[in-house]
Amino acid sequence: MAQVEATTERVVAADAEKVFDALADYRDTRAKLLPEHFSEYEVREGGDGEGTLVHWKLQATSKRVRDCLLDVSEPTDGQLVEKDRNSSMVTTWTVTPAGEGTSRVVVTSVWNGAGGIGGFFERTFAPKGLGRIYDAVLARLATETEK
Repeated sequence: MAQVEATTERVVAADAEKVFDALADYRDTRAKLLPEHFSEYEVREGGDGEGTLVHWKLQATSKRVRDCLLDVSEPTDGQLVEKDRNSSMVTTWTVTPAGEGTSRVVVTSVWNGAGGIGGFFERTFAPKGLGRIYDAVLARLATETEK
């Protein structure tokens, strides 16, 4: 099994603290940021960063739906880590200042991919597809925080 990684980033015209707070607000803001690929969104514990337990279904393709139950931690300032209890997927959101009144948001998901020919296709296409999904989340994040 090879590890698969998908990374995307965006510079947002808002202060890093405001952007991080929006991402960490699973109770209200995060649900607004999710495109149509996400369904059944539910905060089960917490709701603000560290200690949050959140559920959603992610429909990466027409045939591939991932049921996610995520434990959220904040290992360092400006970083949220979502570990899926139902798979090997770990998604890390990192928000850093990028100049006066702007911030850089990088989101990286890693997971253990399948072996064989299926694994080849997963390693080839899944990062691009997940990158497009997270591009949409980051665009909505920018719209939400640049107000």
